[in-house]
Amino acid sequence: MNAGTLTKAAAYAAGLALIGLGLRGIVDEVPLAGWAKWFAGAAVLHDAVLVPAVLAAGALTGLVPAGQRRAARAALVVGACVTAVAIPVVLGYGRRPDEPSRLPLPYGRNLAIVLGVIAAAAACAMAARAVAARRRAGRASGRGGATRAPRPSRKGARR
Repeated sequence: MNAGTLTKAAAYAAGLALIGLGLRGIVDEVPLAGWAKWFAGAAVLHDAVLVPAVLAAGALTGLVPAGQRRAARAALVVGACVTAVAIPVVLGYGRRPDEPSRLPLPYGRNLAIVLGVIAAAAACAMAARAVAARRRAGRASGRGGATRAPRPSRKGARR
């Protein structure tokens, strides 16, 4: 056995040990009904909400022109990640009426602002790409774009 194979085997063994430790903690500490409810809820959330949303977003971005799909899809992915992270504070998990300093900000408004900035950045990227494509097309056809008029030749100016 070489050093790379030995290192890989050690990493796999450590990973399996950690998985076993986690499973033991679930079996020892979490009631089976609570774990099953959480697992079923995660499966339903994934299959009934996330998969259809991703498929719909993919179908809708298929309608976007090919050169601009990357920016649209990137904005959707970044927006979804930001929303997934912000949902607990937007919904107020952890907020207590007797402690007003816990989660005091307008997180829903702030999430809307961040999503607006992401959408604006994507729109700017798409517009810049469209302008660049139009310039390239103009140069390829020999007209348009930022070209100069030809200079008069010196031979014609001497006569």
